[in-house]
Amino acid sequence: MTGHFKDKELSAAHDARKMIRLAAEEQIETVWDRLQKQEPQCGYCSLGLSCRNCSMGPCRIDPFGDGPQKGVCGANADVIVARNLARTIAAGASAHSDHGRDILEALYHVGSGDTDAYQVNDELKLKQVAEEFGIDTNNKESKDIARDLAWEMMEDFGTRKNELTFLSRVPQPRRELWKKLNITPRGIDRENVEVLHRTHMGVDNDYVNILLHSLRTSLSDGWGGSMIATEVSDILFGTPVPNTSKANLGVLKADMVNLALHGHNPMLSDVIVRAAEDPELKKMAEEKGAKGINLVGLCCTGNELQMRRGIPMAGNHLIQELVIMTGALDAMVVDYQCIMPSVVEVAGCYHTEVISTFDKAKFTGARHIPFDPERGLEIGKEIVKAAIDKYSDRVPERVRISDLPVEMMAGFSVESIVKALGGSPEPLVDAIKAGNIRGAAAVVGCNNPKIKHDYGHTTLTRRLIENDILVVVTGCSAVANGKAGLMMPAAAELAGDGLKEICGALGIPPVLHMGSCVDNTRILVLAAALANFLGTDIDKLPLAGAAPEWYSEKAVSIGAYVVASGIYTVLGVQPPIFGSQKVVELLANGLNDVVGAAFAVEPDPEKSSVLIRRHIEKKRQELGLPAIDPGSIEMPQDD
Repeated sequence: MTGHFKDKELSAAHDARKMIRLAAEEQIETVWDRLQKQEPQCGYCSLGLSCRNCSMGPCRIDPFGDGPQKGVCGANADVIVARNLARTIAAGASAHSDHGRDILEALYHVGSGDTDAYQVNDELKLKQVAEEFGIDTNNKESKDIARDLAWEMMEDFGTRKNELTFLSRVPQPRRELWKKLNITPRGIDRENVEVLHRTHMGVDNDYVNILLHSLRTSLSDGWGGSMIATEVSDILFGTPVPNTSKANLGVLKADMVNLALHGHNPMLSDVIVRAAEDPELKKMAEEKGAKGINLVGLCCTGNELQMRRGIPMAGNHLIQELVIMTGALDAMVVDYQCIMPSVVEVAGCYHTEVISTFDKAKFTGARHIPFDPERGLEIGKEIVKAAIDKYSDRVPERVRISDLPVEMMAGFSVESIVKALGGSPEPLVDAIKAGNIRGAAAVVGCNNPKIKHDYGHTTLTRRLIENDILVVVTGCSAVANGKAGLMMPAAAELAGDGLKEICGALGIPPVLHMGSCVDNTRILVLAAALANFLGTDIDKLPLAGAAPEWYSEKAVSIGAYVVASGIYTVLGVQPPIFGSQKVVELLANGLNDVVGAAFAVEPDPEKSSVLIRRHIEKKRQELGLPAIDPGSIEMPQDD
């Protein structure tokens, strides 16, 4: 059980450590226990040297050279590793793009008048995006524009177009490069299907060719499916503006009905927020003895709500089992992605009910209330009522909420950032030129139990801001840094003098919450806007990305489209590619000559901060800006 580990080695978060100790005391299995039971994990799989793509296998390649060097079909290590990575990217791109399709279908229902659960909340963005898609918005009602826009966006999923519409936002040099490399993304579904075809036995057996198409597939996610998800969510639910809310397990209320909204799709959670405001349901909760209804977020559904509605955040990926163990959670409402099947088992140790809502994501043992966007509010009320009914089953002696919540700011969309800058990127560019801000880094991604929980995110962020590097965050990283107190204006005291001055002048934190996983596209849009403003390409800018604790296939797709867009990216968890030195060389070095950026792998956030600082100073030198010699930035020594 978890007690075999020292809890301080498992998480950097105080609230998580207390729940991990409780799990050991009560013999409740958590994600860390299951990781321990899996050790040692399969070495062939960890190196990417296993293949199950046909029934002649499964095959494996001996990394030491004494055993098989080819699969039954003749595929060598380079081909097998490349095919496995390609399929991982396709799965991640499919997840985010299918999320985008769900949101897009809701927009179409709004435009067709099939639902009264949603409406257009940002008419300006609706018109702006519609015009990007060539739609005439003059003298048209919002409903009609929404219908026409949804229809045109649906075409980006197919094969009718030669390139995705949002590529108009990409700097021209980058578009020309993609065209030269033949990796311009054409259709979102098209690229994903082609990956699966190419990696079928007997199709593409050139590892470079496979990996180039993998980049194309990831770009169909970043500049396609995920970008559609972000933009349409803004249109339907409102473009985020800065707001202050709270985070950690202390956001639960012992005297209220507590619902945790977990997953990634804001369609369901948005109607639950409105349902929880229903006077009849509030009265029902009071009749059960509660003082009201308290909604909290988990993972990216929580990020969506926090950005737009200020809903407090209970935690990120590795908190999902622990939030149940507070004994105060009456219902965990899940949609899809990053939801551990184990939450049903942990909930069985308490009174908590797990409610699944999407037919594509059922959980054995959970109560299933299927979501239908045409009856959104009605279903939302049914779910809230189910949580209220569970409040009576609470065991007061098992309620353990001891942490005080931490304040954090969220809501930094591209629009709100540009507005804070006075309507133009110029002040940010001037601050970078002057050296007050050395550059910017995106610290994003998941939690992984192989990495000390939240330590990678928060340590890397601290080291960057103290060296005057502005940090933007999404997903689990946003939650980690929020809980650590790094996302309020007062945190500027932890930043270098230059960044501190800028934050003070603008009244912003040194770490900006830009949203959920799909909202990494906001970072792409901001990077492209800076490059377009300067008349250059993204890879020329002092920018970097990092995923210190990533675990999911979605994160691999994100990393690939960020690198393919020209941004150097450091991974904190080793991907399963090290069985092929040629693949490693291509991704870590060769891509610099292809797309102007590459990957690095460094599990120590102290060292990864050095890699990012060196990269940013190198880019400053190349731009002729005042720079620190990258070679003088020392790498910390191992203990």
